[in-house]
Amino acid sequence: MSETLYLSLASLFSMLGMAWLALSMDMHWAQVKQLPLNESRPPRVLLKTLGFSALFISLLLCLEADRPSIAVLVWIMLLAGAAFSVACLLARAPHVLKACWPYST
Repeated sequence: MSETLYLSLASLFSMLGMAWLALSMDMHWAQVKQLPLNESRPPRVLLKTLGFSALFISLLLCLEADRPSIAVLVWIMLLAGAAFSVACLLARAPHVLKACWPYST
């Protein structure tokens, strides 16, 4: 596979991982699901497991795309970009993150 495909997949997994980690927090879960904060009960363990797994897969994809010294640097930049993107989505359009968790819980 090409380096471009690996890095595109790494970007996707970074975004998904950050979104799942954000959704594991009560405030963000309530914001996305449009619930009162006191009724917010996210499936925290599952979301954190999915989030950290997606970030690890992102690291593996970066390592596959390039040599380790550059891959780790690219991965860290992807994490920063994904965290910023998810924060902007939560601030402006939290309903977009409903696509990350389509199940009704």
